[in-house]
Order: sequence, then structure tokens, then C-alpha cells
Amino acid sequence: MEVLMHEMSNGQETNAVDTKVYTMPKQTEKKVENAHVEDGRCFMESNAVDTVDIMFENIKYTVSLGCKKGQKEILHGINGRLPAKHLIALMGPSGAGKSTLLDILSGFRTTGMDGNIYINGHVRHLNSFRKCSTYITQDDRLEALLTVAENMTVAADLKLPTSTPRYEKETIIKDILNTLGLHEHMNTLTEKLSGGQRKRLSIALELVNNPTVMFLDEPTTGLDSSSCMHVVNLLKLLARQGRTIVCTIHQPSASLFQLFDLVYVLANGECLFHGATTQLVSYLENVKLPCPVYYNPADYVIELACGEYGDDKIAMLISGSKNGKSTQWFQNADSLATANNLRALHPIKKHVNLNGKSSLHATSLIHQIKILIERGFIKSKRDTTLTYLRIIVNIAVGLMLGMVFVGAGTDGARVLDNYNLLFSILIHHLMTTMMLTVVTFPMQMSILLKEHFNRWYSLKAFYTAITVIELPISIICCLLFTLITYLFTCQPLEMSRFFMFFAISLLVVLISQGAGLMIGAVCNVINGTFVGPTLTVPLMMFAGFGVTLRDIPNYLKWGTYISFLRYGLEGYIGAIYGFDRPVLFCESNENLYCHYRYPAKFLSDIAMEGNQFWNDIVALIIILILTRCAAYFLLKWKIMSVR
Repeated sequence: MEVLMHEMSNGQETNAVDTKVYTMPKQTEKKVENAHVEDGRCFMESNAVDTVDIMFENIKYTVSLGCKKGQKEILHGINGRLPAKHLIALMGPSGAGKSTLLDILSGFRTTGMDGNIYINGHVRHLNSFRKCSTYITQDDRLEALLTVAENMTVAADLKLPTSTPRYEKETIIKDILNTLGLHEHMNTLTEKLSGGQRKRLSIALELVNNPTVMFLDEPTTGLDSSSCMHVVNLLKLLARQGRTIVCTIHQPSASLFQLFDLVYVLANGECLFHGATTQLVSYLENVKLPCPVYYNPADYVIELACGEYGDDKIAMLISGSKNGKSTQWFQNADSLATANNLRALHPIKKHVNLNGKSSLHATSLIHQIKILIERGFIKSKRDTTLTYLRIIVNIAVGLMLGMVFVGAGTDGARVLDNYNLLFSILIHHLMTTMMLTVVTFPMQMSILLKEHFNRWYSLKAFYTAITVIELPISIICCLLFTLITYLFTCQPLEMSRFFMFFAISLLVVLISQGAGLMIGAVCNVINGTFVGPTLTVPLMMFAGFGVTLRDIPNYLKWGTYISFLRYGLEGYIGAIYGFDRPVLFCESNENLYCHYRYPAKFLSDIAMEGNQFWNDIVALIIILILTRCAAYFLLKWKIMSVR
């Protein structure tokens, strides 16, 4: 350990990094070819060193430009070698293809890619590779309402097998947090961490199952120079423990650049240089493009890549590196670049079954759901928007409607007013629930994409958990709102009618939530806030409010069968005025004739029957199931489309 720290401190400041390093278990220091997961850790099967050397050949990546616009090639047959125990930087100007290459190497992008990727000389089996690798995104996708310790505990419970004792999980968490300098912030909410601390927490969460390969997209973005040095020093320490660490970086300072062992420079989807950082200056001299004295080589090569010195210089660099095929500039990467490492980079052309049929996840589906529900309830208790504000809004709107329509439920002269109230209640349940989901769910989507790709849990577990978590909150909000409006407006004080009314309200709330999930899964927040209200208009038109169901043209009748607002309104009418409700008392002394004191007359005028309540319940349940299933499949499609 002293030797390791001496290597890291040679010419660099390492005082920000704790000298206690979270080392790989002794039993992992074996030779590997076949990957599997044992005790939640990434292991390999064979007789050599438990490290992963990556090689890629002739990688091309093509994207579609849209309908009838053809395709565009982003990466143009690039090659490269990423040896183990090295900290490797992917550099280049904006649009060079750094993040695209990182996505392809990590397996995050699978469509549109052509070429070969080898792991320890064997053709990569993606599922097995994913078990031993992790991908840390540029933006810190963390649960803001959980503390550091709670986030780490959730990660340990999901990424380590259930057979792992609790004390062992706690030891792993403590060691990681000590190594990353986060132990003193264990009880701090994630939303209150600084940028550097959040970046380190993102790394800490993925270290729980000790991955052999780590991919990081712009790990220094948004950090000051001190935090950048801290993070990169940490990554180099982790690489020295046997990991292969690859990260994109835009334009590092000279001191930061020297921390990397290897660098891969891209421009317009082609490789300009691939080798040791210490060899970059020599390489530039070799291709007759010497770096000016006292000039940061990283800045100079980026300027060359941007074409500031002419496009012919880019062509010279691509030719010099043979588009990434040349390995002569790997010499003296550092003492770890042994001949053994480099020999392993040359592929053996055969497929190896890397245990690809086993589950990607360390725990069972039931356990994943349990942990996600526990995390969800913690978030719900602390979420002022989704929980407390939602309850307050339902109480406030309930009181407002109750005071406006006070006494309308029993007054035969105010039946139309009561009818307006029932429709207002429907719109309240629809809009508040659907739009809240439309606005908040895309925020969860970013976390889902990261955690799902890194094998924390399956999509089924996530979807089941959010459904269960929302259920008690929805029931409480709906019950409070129903009690207030029902009692204030003097609806019939019969227990059966109240529960009928509440059942319709709850089903409408759950369907609206499902509709919000459908929109939120497909659209971002801006598009979702447009699509949601737009879809509400036809639902209202087909509900039978404003225009009776009998007056809707025949060619639009189909709409009345798919509008859940129609079944909701009809269910309300059945609960309040159906089932042979007796003659209403007219409180107004001005009207000698009370037209709607007979509920049957009112039902006839609005073209609704008072005995369709159970049909409405069945219809709403069917729509609820369909919307929930549709939301799940749209969510699955969204995840696949991103990749």
C-alpha cells in the first residue's frame, strides 16, 4: 500500500484521497477468461489474472437522420486497446464521438454499431461483460431525498446477494466511504452534497459489487480544479487495484492530464492518437507536428483535432496512429504495462460462453421489489411535492368546491349545480394526478436508465414498486377529498352510496396516474405538459358533459366507449341519483315547480341510466389494467430506444 501511495503521490497532490483503499478481495486475484458473479462480486474463471483487457476493431456507428434523410456515420472504423490496471482518457472536441464510443464499449448502445469488441482476447459476450462492468453517467443521477448511507445501503441490498450478511454489507459500505472521503457525510441528504461529493457518491454506489471495468462519462464536468484532481486521483487508485477504468474528458489541465496512463484522442469519429500520455509529445514530433515549448500537450492536440491548424494535420495524425491500430506509443505507459498485458490484447478468434444464461441481477425479483418499496416510502415521507403538497391541494380544493356547492346534493332545485360539481370533481382527479405524474416521472426516468443498465434491478421490479408506493398516497388523498366534498355538499348520507362514490373517484385517480405514466415514459416534461391537457379535451367531450351521449354523432360514438371520464361521470350519477333514489326536497321558495325533484327525470334528460354503476366499475377496471400495461410497455420501449 505504501508503494501504491508513493506512486500516486509522485509529483501529484494526493492528500485529498484517503490512504485507506477499498481493495479487491484476495480471492479475485486469479486469471480469468470466463466471467461470473459470486457473492455479488465480479469474478472470472480460468488460471491467470482477474483483470479485463479490452480491444476493439473497426468500430463503426451509424445513426438515422430521420424519415427519408438517410444515415450518418459517427465513428469510422476505429481501433483501440484498453489494458487493465490503467486509467484511460477518451479525449476530443465536442462532437468527436467520445461519448458514443464510451456507450458502445460499455454496451449501453447496441443498435447501429458494427465491428468487434474483445475481452481478454475473446469475443465479448455482452450480458456477462455487463455483470463485471459499470457505467457512471455525466450527470449525477442520485436519489436526492436519501442520505449517503441510505443510498449506499440500497445499492448494497440490490447489488449483493441476499445471502451476504448485514455486517459484511456494512463493512463494505464503510470501507468504500472511507476511501472516497464520504464517511463523515453519511447522514447528509444527497441533495445537500457538493458537486465533487455527488460525483464521488456516484462512483461509490457502483463500487459496492466491486466491478472490474468502470466507464465514466465526463467525471470532471462541473467540478473545480481541486475536486477534479480528487476524483481523478481516486480513479487512478482504483485502476491500480486491477480495474480497467475508461472515462471521457473534454480538455484537461496539464497536471490533470499527467494523471492518466493512456489517452485516446478522437476527431470526427477517427483516432488521432492512442498511447501513453508520456508519449504524446514524442508522437507529435514523429508526425512533424511538434508541441510548442511550455504548451499543454492536451490543449495542443485538441486544437489540432478541432482543425485550427488545418484539416490536413488531422489526416496526418489519423495516418500516424493508423486509426488506433498502432501500439508503438504504448511503450512506457507505466510500469504496469507489461508484455503480458499487451499480448493479451491480441484476440483469439473464437466465441466463449461467458455464463451468459445466468441472471443479470444479484437478487431475486421479490427482493428487488421489497428494497425499492422501502426506498420509495422513505422518499415519500420526505417529498414535499409528491406527498404533502398533494395532500394539502386535495384538502384545499375539496373545501373550495364544498363551500361553492354547499347543500347542492339534497336540493332538487340545484340538481344541475350538483351535476357541474360532479364533473368538476372528475376534472380535479384527472388533472392533478395526471399532470403531477407527467411532470415528475421523467426525473425518475434518468435514475431508472442508469440503475437498470447497471443491473440494480429489473424493469418489472421498478414498475411494481412505483405502483405499490403510489397506492396508499392516492387512497389517502382521494379519501380526504371525497369526505370533504361529499359532506359539505350534502350528498345522500348512505354508506353504500358514499363507497360507490369513493370507488369511482379512486379508479379515476389510478387511471389518470396510469395515463400520466404513459405520457411521462414517452415525453419529456415540456412535451408532456402539452400532450396531457390536449388529450383531456376529447376525453371531456366524450364523457357526456355539455353534449349528451345521445347527441354525439354516430361516427364519434366510439369515443364514448374509450373515455374513462364517461364511465366516471356515469358512475357518479348512478351513485348519487340512481338505484331508485326518492323524490328530492326543493329548498327554493321562488320556484313553484321543481323540475328535477324526480331523479328519474334528470337521468332521462342527460341520457344516462341510474343502474349502470357496476358496468361502469368493470369498464374502469379494464381501462385501468390497459393503461397500466401500456405504461409498462412504453417504458420498456423507451429504455430500448435510448440504447
